[in-house]
Amino acid sequence: MPRLPVFAALLLLSATGTAHAEPQDLVAAAREQIGVTLHYDPAYVKLAYPRGDVPIERGVCTDVVVRAFRRVGYDLQELVHRDMKEAWSAYPHPAQWKLKRPDTNIDHRRVPNLATFFSRHGVALGVSKDAKDYAAGDIVTWQVPPGLPHIGLVADVRTAAGVPLIIHNIGSGTRMEDRLFSYTITGHYRFPHPRAR
Repeated sequence: MPRLPVFAALLLLSATGTAHAEPQDLVAAAREQIGVTLHYDPAYVKLAYPRGDVPIERGVCTDVVVRAFRRVGYDLQELVHRDMKEAWSAYPHPAQWKLKRPDTNIDHRRVPNLATFFSRHGVALGVSKDAKDYAAGDIVTWQVPPGLPHIGLVADVRTAAGVPLIIHNIGSGTRMEDRLFSYTITGHYRFPHPRAR
């Protein structure tokens, strides 16, 4: 069977009803991980493909996002892998990763790769310091000390000051916290792209 280009696969998922990423559903899928994913564990693990995952009680920031999207029908492991195969040069390849080709075990678990994927197949929004610009289900990336990439989802709950909470795993398992403006924001995305809905 021929492989569909990533954008065609996204349209097919949407048209067949197998993927449904309404913001409230995505946020609910992320919130389900709170109290379940209890540990931060960045270990490289050999995963099944597609739909591979580390044990649910552990993971990293990207796993929160990957699991939430998988719950609403988008397997980012497969989608990122397909896109990297089609557009290898569009993705970052830091020397420390020692990459020669896509790796289904780790590519979707790296913040720079998810940011690239969301930029290519979602909507890259402007980075802003205005809380009103961030909607439930948006994806945000940051640089956290000491210069590490981080990712999380905007929740459907706001502080009294109107700042949305973030669902993420920054070291102590999946949590919902007031962290949107705690670090330098490097990216702001919506996925899927509205034309694929």
